[in-house]
Amino acid sequence: MFLGMMNWMRAETIETTIRRLSHFGFECLEIAGEPEQYDTKEVRRLLKENGVKCWGAATLMTPGRDLIHADPKVRESTIKFVKSLLTLAKELDGRILTVVPSQVGKVTPMASPEEEWRWAVESLKEIYAYSEEVGITLALEPLNRFETNFINRADQALCLAQAVGPNCGIALDAFHLNIEEADLYKSVTMAGKKLVDFHVADNNRWAAGQGHYNWSKLIKALDAGGYKYALTVEFVAPVDRTPRDPYPGSQSTSNANLTPEQLKFIQDHGSGLLTDEFYSGLVAQTAKTIRKAMKSAGVDETHMPKKAKVSSKNVL
Repeated sequence: MFLGMMNWMRAETIETTIRRLSHFGFECLEIAGEPEQYDTKEVRRLLKENGVKCWGAATLMTPGRDLIHADPKVRESTIKFVKSLLTLAKELDGRILTVVPSQVGKVTPMASPEEEWRWAVESLKEIYAYSEEVGITLALEPLNRFETNFINRADQALCLAQAVGPNCGIALDAFHLNIEEADLYKSVTMAGKKLVDFHVADNNRWAAGQGHYNWSKLIKALDAGGYKYALTVEFVAPVDRTPRDPYPGSQSTSNANLTPEQLKFIQDHGSGLLTDEFYSGLVAQTAKTIRKAMKSAGVDETHMPKKAKVSSKNVL
């Protein structure tokens, strides 16, 4: 396993993100899903210059992006959006694309369970065909019930992946697992080789080490299931607006190149604009916590494999 990180959680340039990852010894970046925001040639240059690789990309399912929407035009435009992310991942030599099937924050169904399932499978099969063409592995990610009404648990994600195609995998997130799984350690082991991406945040979605997770036990569970890929950091530091704020001075007023939609997405997750010093400290703490846990679990920190496509083949 090796350390990676998302970049949607903080308002900053991609150059700042990549340089921070390099500074703290991260292997790779999972880039946030806004293809039009990036110059891929420039991102490739920055990655190479800083010794960081692209692990893949992740869908940001803001309003209007929904593979189970009742309006077929919305589903069609979302398919196009996800395909553009596959192209982005390909151009950056990435391996995976994390896909949340429905709009984040939409918890009210628009149709029957059977119809939503059919729309999801139909949409994802079209996306899957393109993913096979470009050599990027899909990773379907369940979110907790307060962020989506569709896929919440690992077994549901596995069922959907099986319906989509033999090379379709899943992504799991430690924060969401803590809310939805009866036994979160068992769920990651049970996923086996279908698990192709794992997102790291503590039980309270703070940086690893700021909650009650037994990270050594969790890494042992991942290892037992055969997981050997990225531990992709995706903590969301909440903004405390009360006199009990334990981190006064952590908030910033600069929004860099963040669009209003991206800022709203961050704020909807309970966070906001944070200072570089505060955010970098959380990144450093996560790296230290995970590396210590890996050592305790007897799992070596490895390097991202060269060029080989991520394998999600497994008998369910």
